[in-house]
Amino acid sequence: MFPRSQFASRLASHCGIVELMEDLGSALASKTDVIMMGGGNPARIPEVEKIWSRIVSELAHCDEALGAMLGNYDPPAGNPGFRAELASYLQRTCGWECGPENIVVTPGGQTAFFFLLNLFAGLSPDGSKRRILLPLAPEYIGYADQGLEADFFRSYPGRIELTAPNRFKYRIDFDRLQITPDIGAICLSRPTNPSANVVTREELEHLARLAETHGIPLLLDNAYGLPFPGVVFGDAEPFWHPNVIQTLSLSKLGLPGTRTGFVIGPPDIIREIAALNAVVGLANNNIGQVIAKSLLTSGELDRITQEMIRPYYQRRCQEALAVLDEELAGLSYRVHEPEGAFFLWLWLEDCPLTSRELYLRLKERGVIVVPGDYFFYGLEEDWPHRHRCLRLSYTQAAPLVAKGIRVIGELLRSLA
Repeated sequence: MFPRSQFASRLASHCGIVELMEDLGSALASKTDVIMMGGGNPARIPEVEKIWSRIVSELAHCDEALGAMLGNYDPPAGNPGFRAELASYLQRTCGWECGPENIVVTPGGQTAFFFLLNLFAGLSPDGSKRRILLPLAPEYIGYADQGLEADFFRSYPGRIELTAPNRFKYRIDFDRLQITPDIGAICLSRPTNPSANVVTREELEHLARLAETHGIPLLLDNAYGLPFPGVVFGDAEPFWHPNVIQTLSLSKLGLPGTRTGFVIGPPDIIREIAALNAVVGLANNNIGQVIAKSLLTSGELDRITQEMIRPYYQRRCQEALAVLDEELAGLSYRVHEPEGAFFLWLWLEDCPLTSRELYLRLKERGVIVVPGDYFFYGLEEDWPHRHRCLRLSYTQAAPLVAKGIRVIGELLRSLA
């Protein structure tokens, strides 16, 4: 075999996000009865897909619009008209202090974070190394292997609060949290993937103040959150602070195939990400921007999120949770309070098998979940809790989700 670079050893090897996406792709392409409860693929909501069909049909019948969308490179920062429309929307509906110069389009949220994480951490020109601070583990599996250097993350275990029978919630443990001189940025997803935890406004304000005090940014990932796609079930508001760099995405609206994400931040950071876009891929996918601009111009975006997407996932969440409580009745288990996103986060404290072993046993039975240990990277100590959690997606058809949960219950009962 040919010799490889350090880049290859870091990013081209087997890792959690690769396994997750391979499982997802295999399950979606398979004609077998695999029940996919692992990936973050959004559900196909018929009333939302009718809107996509209408917009695409209108584009297909307008030669000028179709030609511009398919035949032109946009600037590396994204289409100027779209960026202006999105800035106006964020000013109007969220009160965010931003203009087009504060927005850059990226090929999805995953790419946005690859750029952001490596802008603020890794090897510095002076030879020092900086890391990304994750204040609340577990955190998104997709960040874990994006760093170009080893020892890229420092994370702190969430403080576990028992909230109700068979329920719990993670809180940021500010008493333990330390921002050392080698920290280049703080990073957090809201709702948190995998736990469906919506960090409170008070917690966000505390983090933003800490970041500002230490001269570093807070990176806030809104892939499932506010203002869109708005998969947040309780009382929460979009968060703005001048020291916060935000990301948004079209994926969880139901458009993952367009690979369209957005970064909102200071103009100098926006220019750097635009430069990275040009170097890595010349320009962005135009299709997602065209569809999103149509939604912004017509005012349909808020109607889709508030009347279609959020109620759909909240109903599906309640249905899946009811089945889980029924199938696991009498067993030792807890579920994180489901406050948003597409997942139930299952904690099996007394299970004799690790989450990885459960994943393999369930895969043999045709049910794909995500083992929890992948989400606990950057810890300086081994936390037994990390080996006792599973992430379950409820985006597939309700009967399939119920069947998958029954299989999980049968396996756990066989181990009791």
